[in-house]
Amino acid sequence: MKRAKIVEVRAYVNDASRGADYHFQPRGHWIIDTPIANPMSIYEGYKDSRVSWGINALGGVIVEVELEDGTIGVGISTGGEPACFIIERHLKRFLVGQSPRDIEVIWDQMWRATLPYGRKGLAIHAISAVDLALWDLLGKLRDEPVYALLGGKTKDKLPMYATTIRPDLAQEMGFHAAKLPLMYGPADGIEGLKKNVALMEKSRASVGPDFRLMFDCYMSLTVPYTIDLAKALEPYDVYWLEECLPPDDYDGCAELKATVSSCLFTGGEHEYTRYGHRELIARKCFDILQPDLTWVGGMTEARRIVAMASAYDIPVIPHGSGIFAYHLQVAFTNCPMAEFLMMSPAADEMAPIFGDIFIDEPLPQDGYMHLPDKPGWGVELNRDGLNLRRPSVAD
Repeated sequence: MKRAKIVEVRAYVNDASRGADYHFQPRGHWIIDTPIANPMSIYEGYKDSRVSWGINALGGVIVEVELEDGTIGVGISTGGEPACFIIERHLKRFLVGQSPRDIEVIWDQMWRATLPYGRKGLAIHAISAVDLALWDLLGKLRDEPVYALLGGKTKDKLPMYATTIRPDLAQEMGFHAAKLPLMYGPADGIEGLKKNVALMEKSRASVGPDFRLMFDCYMSLTVPYTIDLAKALEPYDVYWLEECLPPDDYDGCAELKATVSSCLFTGGEHEYTRYGHRELIARKCFDILQPDLTWVGGMTEARRIVAMASAYDIPVIPHGSGIFAYHLQVAFTNCPMAEFLMMSPAADEMAPIFGDIFIDEPLPQDGYMHLPDKPGWGVELNRDGLNLRRPSVAD
């Protein structure tokens, strides 16, 4: 293995089309303008579109870590210009001059150094992007895919479910299940609840009895509302309800799991590091954990979470972090299925989750993901199609 040292760390935003944040879409896209229950739905002025309250305010960040021999690793997250500032003004010092083989040390130093203002949120997003770039770099140096660095494949192909507004089309494309966004929350009262149930009734009728269906509730509900919703959904055999409550309501999540037996409860998308997920496990909050590799601390932290969950027989199905999650999931036995976010505007065809960021992002085939046997993540940055800008570098 080459023994080159890291010489440069660059953090970019993409000024052409959209960045690494898949919420950065034009108006009319289903992810933006479908009624979707969310934490801001209680305010009438911010109910119709999630961009109205700023779900895409920061955008994405793209990180390159370069060795003295010119080898480059790429990672992404959300956080936009603020994340670029953290990466280039703070985290960079822990990488330059170091070997990419020292991923554990680098991660620990970045995490400890950001404790005064980090622990969750933006700082961990920034660490995640850097960490993912390091794993890509290490795979390229060793001429192996990241999953091989983790111990190799435990499955040759990864079963996929689709997050979509058209479960019928997802079924036709070969997906094994479909997750719909919940459209209405407590502020919409009993009529909103009835509309949610009607949507699931329609979806169940369109796919038949044997196709799994789920609801993504996106931190929008309360404990009483969720219990009422779960009861009303019993005739339609919902597989799981996802992220029903604000992520810090550990007691509420535990209460739901203990009270409702008609479906599973999942979450962890907006939880951070192994410490946050240890809390979810200890409090018995969820049946399935869903860390996002671009937010939770990258691959270095995600593999710890998966190992910890396996000791409690808890499956891990990461939130839609695309190619990064797929490498993790093929390498661990307690990752039974992967999420694919339907990114076409009408959810009627498959498109890369990260849009034009990569030139060769793989897509599912007949409901399965087959990872290429390429070094690192197996994808390359689409340099010719992007307009990358380093906001932390003075003009």
